[in-house]
Amino acid sequence: MSTNTRERLIGAAEAELIGGHGHLEMQAVARRAKVSVGLAYHHFGSKSGLIAAVVEAFYEQLDAAAFTNARLPSGSWAEREKARIGAYVAFHYAHPFAPLVVGALSRSPEVLDVETAFTSRQLADGEGMIRAAQRDGIVRPDLDAALTIAMMIGAVRQAVLGALTREPRPDPAALTDEIWSFIAAALRPVA
Repeated sequence: MSTNTRERLIGAAEAELIGGHGHLEMQAVARRAKVSVGLAYHHFGSKSGLIAAVVEAFYEQLDAAAFTNARLPSGSWAEREKARIGAYVAFHYAHPFAPLVVGALSRSPEVLDVETAFTSRQLADGEGMIRAAQRDGIVRPDLDAALTIAMMIGAVRQAVLGALTREPRPDPAALTDEIWSFIAAALRPVA
């Protein structure tokens, strides 16, 4: 399948999921992508396979926005990590698929598998980040890095989920400040 066709199917499936509040029909996706339903099934295997591909694309975009390729300030460690939280919040606020991924769809098996893989990478990278900050005297040396990053990821995710489901949503800068205050209290970073 050409990259263009794959992207069209993923984009069409995302639009159908958003419009259907987490539900989609393969026929509607194929119609929207202007391909046969057989082509969609052939390349993704099933509706679950297509949903997993949409969620993978979402997490790849999140990774680029807030983690692996994120353009964060080069100031202090604390400034960079607060900016990372700000990028995470901004991404979720801007992406129309975010409320479904962290909310209603998060319990489906195909989403859980993708999310588990993404979270595992975050946990490993985050543990390394905390250990490095501990070596550099930036955060408390007595923290269990693996447990601390798990709590941080859980706290940030739940705060964003709570914000996405509220009307009106909290101001993203204020939410970032609140999350960072919580994280900084646990880490006690040196500015």
